[in-house]
Amino acid sequence: MATLSEIASLRTSLADEAVAHLHRLVAAWSLLADLSFSDMFLVAPDGHHDYVVLAQVRPNNRATMLVDDLVGTTQTSSRWPLIASAFESKKVVKGETHLEGVDEEVPNWIIPVGFNGEMIAALVRVQGPLRGPASAYETVYLDIFDRFCQMVGDATFPYRESDVAGPGFPRVGDGIILIDERGLVEFSTPNATNALHRLGLYKTTEGRSLKEMGLHVRELERAKEYAMPRREDVARGDVAIDFLCAPLLAHGAVTGVMVIVRDVSELKRLDRQITSKDAAIREVHHRVKNNLQTVSSLLKLQARRSEESVVRTALLEAERRIRSIAVVHEVLSREPGDVVEFSEIIPSLVTMVEESEFGPHEVEIFVDGDLGSLPTDIATPLAIVLAEIMMNAAEHAFLDFTSTDVGVITVTLRTLKNQYVAEVRDNGRGLDANFSLEVPHSLGLSIVRDLVRNQLRGTIVMQSAPEGEGTGTSVVIRVPQTS
Repeated sequence: MATLSEIASLRTSLADEAVAHLHRLVAAWSLLADLSFSDMFLVAPDGHHDYVVLAQVRPNNRATMLVDDLVGTTQTSSRWPLIASAFESKKVVKGETHLEGVDEEVPNWIIPVGFNGEMIAALVRVQGPLRGPASAYETVYLDIFDRFCQMVGDATFPYRESDVAGPGFPRVGDGIILIDERGLVEFSTPNATNALHRLGLYKTTEGRSLKEMGLHVRELERAKEYAMPRREDVARGDVAIDFLCAPLLAHGAVTGVMVIVRDVSELKRLDRQITSKDAAIREVHHRVKNNLQTVSSLLKLQARRSEESVVRTALLEAERRIRSIAVVHEVLSREPGDVVEFSEIIPSLVTMVEESEFGPHEVEIFVDGDLGSLPTDIATPLAIVLAEIMMNAAEHAFLDFTSTDVGVITVTLRTLKNQYVAEVRDNGRGLDANFSLEVPHSLGLSIVRDLVRNQLRGTIVMQSAPEGEGTGTSVVIRVPQTS
């Protein structure tokens, strides 16, 4: 289905700024549909004396009257003469129309959509039947909707810098408190009254301010002062109520505030549980990191006290591998979860290799690309593998270099065809002619091979640079992405 922008671009002469205004309107107009208990669709002139439908919304509190999707269709002037009347008069036009499958004519309003002093589009409201005589709260809803219609024509709705509808926002059915221009409550729906009761406010609301009742909603005052929607959570004990304060304007002046309230006590409780759980997970990773660093320090201290070079080397290699694991837990201690940003791990691994005591020659390490977010069960062994390969290159690849030669190690990371691909290349002397990864001559390469094949379920290819591509060694690791 074509988007509003695509339809407007192809079939209307609307400027980009006008289309952006209509986008903001469509983002918030579920509020209007619920207040009016009506289906609505948005039309704009198509340049041929007819109208193209740019968007459509259905109410959440009434059955739809428009079963078909009208977006992208052309509505003729002869079919909708009221639309033509609205564009001619630039005023709200009310009447009735016949809908297919409905025996009686259905009430509808044509509401001008203003922007920069012009009428750029129209909202068509198709009103469904009310269930008997309108109740007090339905009457209030329709009165508020009527006030919003004027704001749509004046281009003061949608609000330019704030949203009032969409995922995460209170909805009309959650409860409404209507505040007049003096700050006094005109009306409170039953759901809104129940929300106030949960906050411990049992006094009659009509004719009194919320502050007088003992409830200070700071954002309500700001909504009146700045003529912009404001939002605030008010909590008392275990009860939390979300207040969305939307100012009602006439000719640019605030004439009241519609406050939509929603009980978010359960959401806040779940948020506290999640926050507590995240804090506990962070603490676990922090302690694991500290313990690993303690072990690492002990191994390094023991290595320095050892008089046997073989023992000292083995202890330092073990210390480095433990530190590689600690790097992952350090990142997880900041952002707990099942995934970790690998770009936060790589710099620590590079620094660890560059500061190592093994390499006989100073090397430069460059990293290109990124693997994005990795599951921890991939990130941890892969960090050990890359550290081991870089260290192996730093230790063995540049033995033939002179003091003026520069040893370079390049790490290239990318995702390709549902795989994580990591390549480590150096410009060193390359591999011996009889080298085989199946019969490695070092513990480090044995660890690398087993981690890649058994734990990561991947593949590793280690070979001298192909002829024509310079000298050195290339190690390519491919790890399948988990679903």
